[in-house]
Amino acid sequence: MKNYLSILKECLIFKDIQENDLNYVLSSLNAKFLNVKKGVSILNMEDKPQYIGIVLSGSANIIQEDYWGKRTIFSVLQTGEVFAESFSYADVNSLPISIIARENSNILLIDCNKLLTIYTFSCKFHKILIQNLVKMLANKNVTLTRKIKHITQKSTREKILSYLSECAILFKNNTFKIPFNRQELADYLSVDRSALSNILCKMRDEGLIKFHKNKFELLKNI
Repeated sequence: MKNYLSILKECLIFKDIQENDLNYVLSSLNAKFLNVKKGVSILNMEDKPQYIGIVLSGSANIIQEDYWGKRTIFSVLQTGEVFAESFSYADVNSLPISIIARENSNILLIDCNKLLTIYTFSCKFHKILIQNLVKMLANKNVTLTRKIKHITQKSTREKILSYLSECAILFKNNTFKIPFNRQELADYLSVDRSALSNILCKMRDEGLIKFHKNKFELLKNI
């Protein structure tokens, strides 16, 4: 636990809670720690929404599969990021997504019901946590809006350009690394992997971009 206090202190849900108070808060929230191997589910689609998770080390994918097994990646969770909070407080009986470890990862799960219980801990901590939770939910809406912008573009090329443009803006640099491999990027943009690879190569040949694995460089205006 001590190894992760610095990470938890920087996590938005615990913002403005002092490090020496975290043990008390985590105990009050019935926090539990998981060591999850690469490719193993942290939370499964159809599970009852009862936990908010935090990635303490490693990374994970938020994915959804349809009836035929087609997979869509909603986002990649990096160290310090929170997941499942939106579904934990929504009027749903089961999770519509799964959280899968992309690598060996350490995860913290907290009881979402405890978070809303006024008498779980002192009013001071309760107020801070609720304020932080509202900010987190707002941030997730922003993230979802960004993805909708990408996947509603008319063509695969336009989806790629929309995503790469946003990355350059967010990183404030025309050279950046994305958190996806090719298959994951195709899943995220809801496009065919072969088509994605072909268009990336064509854009490279046109002198628009350079790339090596997940590192990209935008060369000129489209």
